[in-house]
Amino acid sequence: MDYFELKFTIDSKEDFHRDLLLNAVAEAGFDTFEETPLGFNAYISSEKYNQSQLNALLEPFEDMFGFSYVEGLIPQKNWNEVWESNFDPITVSNQCYIRATFHQPHPEYPYEIVIDPKMAFGTGHHQTTAMMMEFMLEANIQGNTVLDMGCGTGILAILARKIGAASVTAIDYDPICYESTIENAALNNISGIEVLCGSKEMIPDKKFDIVFANINRNILLDQFERYADAVKAGGELFISGFYEVDCPVLLEAADKYSFVFTAKKQLNDWTSLKLLKK
Repeated sequence: MDYFELKFTIDSKEDFHRDLLLNAVAEAGFDTFEETPLGFNAYISSEKYNQSQLNALLEPFEDMFGFSYVEGLIPQKNWNEVWESNFDPITVSNQCYIRATFHQPHPEYPYEIVIDPKMAFGTGHHQTTAMMMEFMLEANIQGNTVLDMGCGTGILAILARKIGAASVTAIDYDPICYESTIENAALNNISGIEVLCGSKEMIPDKKFDIVFANINRNILLDQFERYADAVKAGGELFISGFYEVDCPVLLEAADKYSFVFTAKKQLNDWTSLKLLKK
């Protein structure tokens, strides 16, 4: 699967102008974003890219502030080269060491995860993944059932099992992510992860103690009702993949479906929320 990359340059220095564009681009189906000094880059699979839809969503902002974007096609075969040349090992909360197969192990850390991301999202380098892992290391995972929505590489699911989750269900709509999660679980000698390919319709008809959903604002809003069904009373929902400006609408949805806000993390405007089910 090829991907389109749009490199946005924004003349305005106002953060909310960037956020307006980000939300519009997300509405057009883009699901991965990278901040840059001049604006941001956005990514979408070629089969989902609709330039007419994107232009219509961006049109209202053309008279508000100056911006432009350059479009490029990224063939699938180039992604491995990109991440392999840029993937340095990292640590999260000084407890979890994340590396690729070609890095030296460091068993002195309580948790070590080996990730071969290929085209899947989630190496811990992105702010949203790092925040979700921080929340996970702080949460009471031991012995609990966990659902990981939008699992990407499976990094959160793998960490949950390493911490001691009783069982984990990991779901992603992208077949590459589905395969990546299975492969990465095997790389880490982890069992007890049920990996499913699909979206909210694949969430099993049972109650989970904890749900992690690191996706984006629009998908979270669409799936909130299903999360409410999936999280048991007194259980926790952790969400990320959005900006600070998106918090009010997400918290409104949380309240509608009987979730109570309990904590927030923020890195460079990227935000994660911890919610408790009433």
